[in-house]
Amino acid sequence: MEEKLKQISDNNSNCIKVVLYGPESTGKSSLAKELAKYYDTVYVEEFSRSYAETKAKVNLELTKNDVLPIAVGQIHSENEQFKNANRVLICDTDLLETKVYSEFYYNGFCPDLVQKYAQKNTYDLYFLTYIDILWEADGIRDQPNTRLQMFTAFEQALIDSKKRYSIVKGSFEERLSICITQINELLKKAN
Repeated sequence: MEEKLKQISDNNSNCIKVVLYGPESTGKSSLAKELAKYYDTVYVEEFSRSYAETKAKVNLELTKNDVLPIAVGQIHSENEQFKNANRVLICDTDLLETKVYSEFYYNGFCPDLVQKYAQKNTYDLYFLTYIDILWEADGIRDQPNTRLQMFTAFEQALIDSKKRYSIVKGSFEERLSICITQINELLKKAN
């Protein structure tokens, strides 16, 4: 199982990896799609969304037993997309986000392997999305009243893990501009 949580590397050594990370309904997926388009590259979709939607179709809720399969699916998707990335891989979440949500929903529980690889897997930069846009219901999202609490938990996880991050806030255009400016700086350093 451990092998399934490891990132592949060196296949695309000049490729930088960035993560859109933060509470639900803060524009991560929209930013991921737009950034991938801007850089003519691929992005990694949030695996937990499709996983949760599949379970919801048969009236099943997520449980703590789903955390590890979600983590494996996320890394599998990331590794597959990494092979196709053009200089930048945009990740719409990562295992650190999976860890934060697992601990929130399951009273501090997160599988040891997910915790280990949430720390071990690396990215060049996290974009922590702020809660200054309206929360939108979509059938999967369920925490409109805990957004500040979740933002704080996400930021603390970055701090505790010593991950490099930037808070992204404002309109969609402002958020996109912040991300592009910082990705361009990373690309300059990578070349």
